[in-house]
Parts: sequence; structure tokens; C-alpha cells
Amino acid sequence: MLAILSITTPIFVLIGLGYVVRWSGIIQREQMQGVGIFVMYCALPALVIRALTQQPLEEIFKLNYLIAYGLSSIFIFSAGLLLCLKLQHQPLHTSAMQALGMAAANSGFVGYPVAVMVIGSPAAVLLALNMIIETLIIIPMALILAEMGSHQGSSVWKTVKQTALSLIKNPVLVGLLVGICLAVTGIQIPTPLFKAIDMLAEAAGPAALFVIGGALFGLQVKGMARDVGQIVVGKLLIHPLIIFITFYLMPSIDPLYMVGAVLFAASPMISIYPLFGQRYGLGGISAAAMLVATVASFFTLSLTIWLMTITGFLTF
Repeated sequence: MLAILSITTPIFVLIGLGYVVRWSGIIQREQMQGVGIFVMYCALPALVIRALTQQPLEEIFKLNYLIAYGLSSIFIFSAGLLLCLKLQHQPLHTSAMQALGMAAANSGFVGYPVAVMVIGSPAAVLLALNMIIETLIIIPMALILAEMGSHQGSSVWKTVKQTALSLIKNPVLVGLLVGICLAVTGIQIPTPLFKAIDMLAEAAGPAALFVIGGALFGLQVKGMARDVGQIVVGKLLIHPLIIFITFYLMPSIDPLYMVGAVLFAASPMISIYPLFGQRYGLGGISAAAMLVATVASFFTLSLTIWLMTITGFLTF
């Protein structure tokens, strides 16, 4: 257990540091946003490019991994949507946002820093694969459904078009495309440029955790126990459980990749989840869910690593 805590504790110390510097006023909200922009637009794309150019492409793009992670996330999203829509009779836009909170993990800001400490360099490859599922399937699906259910008057086609345009501008996807092009063509990055990319990639994990801590400052949980509780349980417990079952049943999956997938899935929801929620009048619930999930993930991630260890899927 001490070995497990030695992995999870530093991660949440960095999150706590981000929270403390915002609470103390040392760093203001705008300055913290600047760090977040650095992570999203510089560090994470560099991390993806480095991962895709260090190994042969055929060793990176594992179709069975994409299928297993994709189907599991779609299943969780669909189950959450049906729970809210059919059983609790909530509006479509509310149901879509709650389902998004259950199915889209914070792969870049939490999942990667945790996974890289547990499984090492393969975590960067899994980050790239997971981002394909999250940014090309889960997030667009949630936004389209939420737009259809809202009263903003936007057509489905307009929503699809706007979502596609925003995806094209996603810096992580741009890094993914650059990395794929370099891997396919065999073009070698000049040594000075590669060293700069390597330095940016190394900064991704610590800076991302710091930003998450700052983002948690000021969030409150008020009278939202049921909605927040089911989002958090779906994200931190059910999502990784379904991922584990799917990967366990999927033939020819590297056990290390299965461990990494479960760790990514056991991370809290995407960091921009409260922004999506706010757009559809659910800012309070989505922000509260992210706060509770981030705090609770210290225990659930530690538990996940411990279970993987005692069952023999992970060794230290």
C-alpha cells in the first residue's frame, strides 16, 4: 500500500498546490488559465508528437484497444443517457451532459500523469488513443444531443458543423495529425527541435495537475446529491469497471495496456466539463461533480491500483 500511495500522493499534492496558490491569491484566475493554455496548446501536443515518433506506427495504433475503449465509453454514455432520460425523466440536454460526465475521462490532465507513474512511457501512446475516442466520438455525441434537447434554436446540421470546426482547432488532435504524418513519412525531427518537444512533453504532467487544482478553487456543492452522486459513481467506478471487463474479454490485449486503460477511465471527467454544463444551464451540477470526482479519485485511483496489484495484473 505504501508503494501505491507513493504514486498517488505526489499527484494530489500537485493538485493541492494549485488549489492553495489560487486560494492564497498568489496566482489569479487569469494567470491560472494561462498555464492551462500552455498545457493544452503546447505541452500536450508535444507529448503526443513525441509518443508517435518514438515507435513504429503499427506498434502504436492498436485497433483492438480503440475498439475496446471506444465500445466501453459508448456503453457508459448510453447507459447514463437512458438512466437520466427514461428512468428519471430528465430533459435531453441534461441527460446528455450527465452522460458526458460519466463517459469522458480527463485523459490529459489527470489520466496521463497517473498512468505514466504506473506503466511508464506507454501512457503517452494510450493518451493519444484515448483522445481519439473522447474528442471524435464521446464529446461530439454529447454536444449534438444536448443541442438537440436545448431551446437555443440551433439545427442539428449547424451543431454538427460547429462541433466539427471546433475539433479541427483542437491542439491535441493537431499534434496527433502531425505525429502521424511524421511517423508515416519517416521524417526525422531535427535534434534541437526534438529536444524542445521533449522538454515541453515532460512539463505536461506536473503543469496539468497544477491547473486542475487551481480550477477546483471556488467550486461548491449545494443540494445536488443525487445528480452529482450518480455522475461521480458512473465516472470513477462504473466506467473503469466496464473498461476492465471489456479489455479482459478482448483477445490479444497487452495486460499493460489494459491497466493503463482502467487508470485513464478511473480519472475524473474532462476539465472543461463545467464549461459545457454552463452552456446548457447545468454549470452548478457539472462544477460540483468535477470537484467531488477529483477529490474522491485520490481514493478510487489508489484502490484501483491496489486491486490491479493483488490480482496480478500489475506488479511493482
